[in-house]
Amino acid sequence: MGVTRTPRAKWIEEGLRALAAGGPEAVRIESLAQALGVSKGGFYGYFRNRGALLDEMLDTWEREVSEAVIEQVESGGGDGRTRLDRLFTIVAALDGPVTGTPVDLAIRDWARRDESVAERLRRTDNRRMEYLRSLFGDFCPDEDDVEVRCLVAFSLRIGTHLIAADHAGRTRAEVMELTRTWLLR
Repeated sequence: MGVTRTPRAKWIEEGLRALAAGGPEAVRIESLAQALGVSKGGFYGYFRNRGALLDEMLDTWEREVSEAVIEQVESGGGDGRTRLDRLFTIVAALDGPVTGTPVDLAIRDWARRDESVAERLRRTDNRRMEYLRSLFGDFCPDEDDVEVRCLVAFSLRIGTHLIAADHAGRTRAEVMELTRTWLLR
């Protein structure tokens, strides 16, 4: 009976988990192998080196937070408001090692120091904004209104976890629901 290999996706997921916890410096082959409970030899069956893993981590993140989400939203059909409502629900539930806010924030921090990562981030953010524009544009005739709603919605996705403010007797969930209702008006 052969030895079961740790799937490639597990190495990528563990790499993204390490990135979220400690930045790109924390993505070390030996540490990932230890976290996965395997030897590091299996790593080289999938990746040439650490750089190849980092590239695949970014590829996976980019695909999962943009195209995979868009496909999921679009699969349900409906008008712009309906698809936005679905998008907000899907995005609120994204909390895994690949799609959660901690990895998004870690990639943003990494992009401040690495131009190639900054370019990927810019491409991904532009794709996300382009999609939001198409949805808001379905029911907002004013291009300025569309752009403001897109920026507010996207900023909430990225920044809400960084805000520690109280909400005058409301919970964060209540304020987020009010914001969602306002954006969809």
